[in-house]
Amino acid sequence: MITIEEARAYYSDQDSAHSFAHVLRVLRLAERIGKAEGADMVILRTAALLHDIAREEEDAGGACHAKVGASRVRQILAGRPQETIEAVAHAIRCHRFRGTCSPRTLEAKILYDADKLDAIGAIGVARAYAIAGRCAQSLWAKVPESYAVRKADEALEDVRSEGHTPVHEYSFKLSRLKDTLFTQTARDIAAGRQQYMAEFFRRLELEIRGDL
Repeated sequence: MITIEEARAYYSDQDSAHSFAHVLRVLRLAERIGKAEGADMVILRTAALLHDIAREEEDAGGACHAKVGASRVRQILAGRPQETIEAVAHAIRCHRFRGTCSPRTLEAKILYDADKLDAIGAIGVARAYAIAGRCAQSLWAKVPESYAVRKADEALEDVRSEGHTPVHEYSFKLSRLKDTLFTQTARDIAAGRQQYMAEFFRRLELEIRGDL
């Protein structure tokens, strides 16, 4: 329904954590999961390619990129079957972790899973520090133990809030993502990524303390 080159035109690549390279990684994960789970690959590929088209506006202080992106995709795909357009729009609308929309279709669930998989593991650590550098955050900070038992909806923090670090992001969000995934295929992929990420932050603290 849309090619990679056509999709590329909607991204500026000003943010390395949410660049078109991120979109392509999500696309590859979505294709891998979608084939295993029996998804409609046309809807899934289209949603993956367009899922972050409004990200830059949100980062600049605009409305939720998932909501704006879902609205914009209806214009981009105008002329296609309405049912298909709405399926793509729904997947985009519901791919955000810090959001209130719950994915209802298999394709929406897979897009959510693929997007979250790209936020954990080695690539998740790299992206967290890319954002930290852009926001002038510290490399490490001690997160109070009480935060670890807070519910996800109570622990959500703005990545740009004062004192936020990649360690906070790991504690508040990244460590919780595996348990939010919908498909078994994604959960299987997430297991190794989750283990690597946990080991990284454990070692980071030991090195910060001078123990290693």
